[in-house]
Amino acid sequence: MNREIQQRLQWVKLDETSGDAGFVCRRCGISRPTLRKWWRRYLAQGIAGLESHSRRPKHSPSTKTGAGEVALILELRSLRNLGARRIQSELKRLHAISLAVATIHKVLCQNKVKPVVKFRRKADFIRYERPVPGDRVQMDTCKIGPGLYQYTSVDDCTRYRVLRLYSRRTAANTLDFIDCVIEEMPFPIQRLQTDRGREFFAVKVQEKLKEYSIKFRPNKPASPHLNGKVERSQKTDKAEFYATVDLSTDDLKELLAEWQHYYNWERHHSAHNGKTPMARYFELAEQTPYSDAVHTSYQPNEEHIQEQNYKLELELRKLKRCL
Repeated sequence: MNREIQQRLQWVKLDETSGDAGFVCRRCGISRPTLRKWWRRYLAQGIAGLESHSRRPKHSPSTKTGAGEVALILELRSLRNLGARRIQSELKRLHAISLAVATIHKVLCQNKVKPVVKFRRKADFIRYERPVPGDRVQMDTCKIGPGLYQYTSVDDCTRYRVLRLYSRRTAANTLDFIDCVIEEMPFPIQRLQTDRGREFFAVKVQEKLKEYSIKFRPNKPASPHLNGKVERSQKTDKAEFYATVDLSTDDLKELLAEWQHYYNWERHHSAHNGKTPMARYFELAEQTPYSDAVHTSYQPNEEHIQEQNYKLELELRKLKRCL
């Protein structure tokens, strides 16, 4: 006698001795219909009636697919590489057989048919590059470790870079880094492209760019691919530089400066057929505009202080056009 039968027999015996079904239900934690069910079975069959009956249905539904339908489904799949929905329409069109998509899918799974092979052409990469050095410089920040952030700027044309390490991503550090970029880039900067990090949208930062006659061109939200060059260069930093040094060393900033010099002057770049960023700059030096030409072409009236919130920025632009 298993435990379930013993428990049910205890309910029945307690009901016999007490004669109070409510008391039994409260004592055993069962409902009155449950107690009546096992009481009637006990009276009719004795202890054998306290066993659990099989819950399997007495009558199974008739199978929807016979051998012929299964053969047609597998034939359409193997010869024409059709999915379940297309097989459904073809069965109805060719053989006047109506089957649910779920039924067809079940037949395919039961016969362990491989999924439909879809040939999709891989989208070609759209590579872009500005024509002259300084036309567009991408800037970004990257967390290297706890309390350690790298500011990175990359020239879109030559891949010339300027790197600095700071303890935080703040507007003050951004101002300092912009001064470093202006000083170290061997050509004037016409546009600065960033993501929508708040460290780039401070009013002081945008006013500093105006002082240098640099156009501020932040990307749309969730568009890291538009800053792809600086993003990829930071990945190179992690793989080739930070993986080889101790982040806790006091000479980390000096080592980063050496790495920057190596990257710009000695490391060959695949985008330029093995040329270094400086070699690429020397090739285009004659086409690169001077600082005076950049300052002359800059239109301060067309530049305004932009908002970090992209939706708000779009609404303000619409409003200004209406004024």
